[in-house]
Amino acid sequence: MSSEPAPVAGDSLLDLYERALPHVYGYLLRRCGSVAVAEDLTAETFLAAVAAIRDGSAPRVEVGWLIGIARHKLVDHWRRQEREQRSLSRVHDPPQAEEDPWDAELDAIRAREVLGRLGPHHQAALTLCYLDGLPVPEVAAALGRTRHATEALLVRARAAFRQRYEEGSDD
Repeated sequence: MSSEPAPVAGDSLLDLYERALPHVYGYLLRRCGSVAVAEDLTAETFLAAVAAIRDGSAPRVEVGWLIGIARHKLVDHWRRQEREQRSLSRVHDPPQAEEDPWDAELDAIRAREVLGRLGPHHQAALTLCYLDGLPVPEVAAALGRTRHATEALLVRARAAFRQRYEEGSDD
């Protein structure tokens, strides 16, 4: 008799897929803003889930667990984009002045569009911090950076977002 984990019944896995698909896809689409990327990452999420179920490393299989996998796939996507952009060109971030408070209400549609025009490292930091509500230490862990490097990244990302948002405010 083998010590393999009990397999998840095909019907229950299919039921979970049908129940979780809109949640996983919606989570990814709201954060990346691209239908094609959201579809690819959704597929990667479910493939990773099936692999974890097969090798017995899956905890309780539920929608929340799948959203966690989706978050990791999205961060991996942003890391790949960042590496690709770095290999194409070196971008110098000018030193930033001290952070000033900026408490304006943002138009959500325009804010998403502006966020989509930022570099992947800025997108990742702002999304994890402000959309997912993660504290800086968790953002740092997700991005594989130190806390101080993440705080500096967030300062630059907010400044870049603000600049691009204000550039379009005369439209």
